[in-house]
Amino acid sequence: MKSLKKKRRVQVLIATAVALMIATVLIGYGFRDGINLYRSPSELADRPPAVGEVFRLGGMVEEGSLIRGEGTTVSFSVTDGGDRVQVSFTGVLPDLFAENSGMIGTGQMVDGVFVANEILAKHDEDYMPRELADSLEQHSYQAPNS
Repeated sequence: MKSLKKKRRVQVLIATAVALMIATVLIGYGFRDGINLYRSPSELADRPPAVGEVFRLGGMVEEGSLIRGEGTTVSFSVTDGGDRVQVSFTGVLPDLFAENSGMIGTGQMVDGVFVANEILAKHDEDYMPRELADSLEQHSYQAPNS
């Protein structure tokens, strides 16, 4: 009788371990494209991303760098006070997007240019995403007053 109980316990433990392993694999598989790491322009210079890697780039839009192309295409430079990255975006920019203002974009590097598929702009002068604020503080960046 005791050996039957012991066998059942071992079977339940093995089944639980297998179920946990399957759940872990499925969660990892689901997140493989959903995790976008944040990088600043200086971090990109130090550690370039892998080809095709999607990530978030944040910094301040440099004054005088905003160039409107044909249609809804725009290009501009983003800096954190240390380095700068050229950005290209096709789409409608947020209403609060401006030079000397913080932004975070999601996209990937293509031939040395960050091609963004989404751009986010800070919503007022008091708010700045934590990652962007930390990056700017690290490089002692001060945006010029407009």
